[in-house]
Amino acid sequence: MDVYAGVSRAYERIRSHVRETPLEYSRVLTAQTGVNVYLKLENIQHTGSFKFRGAIHKMLSLGPAHTVITASTGNHGAAVARACTATGAHCIVYVPANASPAKLNNMHLYNAEVRVHGVDSVESELYAIDYARHNQLPFISPYNDPAIIAGQGTCALEFSRQLEQIDAVFVATGGGGLIGGVAGYLNGAATHKRTNPPYIYACQPSASQVMYASVKAGHIVDIPSEPTLSDGTAGGIEPGAITLPLVRSFVDEFALVEEPDIASAMRLMAEKHHLLVEGAAALALAAFLNISNKWWGKNVVIIICGGNVSMRTVRSVLL
Repeated sequence: MDVYAGVSRAYERIRSHVRETPLEYSRVLTAQTGVNVYLKLENIQHTGSFKFRGAIHKMLSLGPAHTVITASTGNHGAAVARACTATGAHCIVYVPANASPAKLNNMHLYNAEVRVHGVDSVESELYAIDYARHNQLPFISPYNDPAIIAGQGTCALEFSRQLEQIDAVFVATGGGGLIGGVAGYLNGAATHKRTNPPYIYACQPSASQVMYASVKAGHIVDIPSEPTLSDGTAGGIEPGAITLPLVRSFVDEFALVEEPDIASAMRLMAEKHHLLVEGAAALALAAFLNISNKWWGKNVVIIICGGNVSMRTVRSVLL
């Protein structure tokens, strides 16, 4: 899979549908760490997360479609629902029982038909795939699709134009669609420019580290996930996912983060940047803060991947 070429084509197709989100220089984090910190604010993308990039690219790639099926813990479902609204299709989203209320509300806002199945994201995903197959309907994967990966990677195309020198990038990682697109694009861009690519960190909560364990094992593994504030990265990975070889090829290091550190990063974003972000976004920031001394004086990009967080979670973290 030529991720660099795919992302470049995807950007031309979706640029009129997505927001070019800001790459905000953080004076607070720079002063605190001695690292030049830049925040890619995907929390203000349409539907409140980077997921809309991949969803609209996939829907535009499909052409006319009456009904599509997907599975999601929330952000992908809302993104597909909005993309369906833009293209005139109907969206059925399968969600696990533990899906965030804020993210469910976001899906309903974009007229998604939401159905609950299973207690883990991979359960609802496998059921949705089977339902789509039996009913001969398109299934829109949250990550296991070249069109989705290419769409998510347009985030990196943007911030690499917004900042010339980037030394490291921190990316929240679940199924691998975002980091596959981001890391694949940045490595391809470096090859074209004959320069060194940025150092790529895949950030996962210690409570749900399926991609990390899969990379170590060399194949997708089925291990239990505990509850985590980073619900957007939680759960299993579809067998045979094309994201695994991308992560193995392009990611330099995994950063595992404990729950108190994720909560602390959420508070920091609220107090210092006046932004309420979801756990997956705070995950990437927490991972950086844990190892910031390695990047003193360098330019680091942290993808703030989403802002869809329930008030219940906000109260539990901030109060």
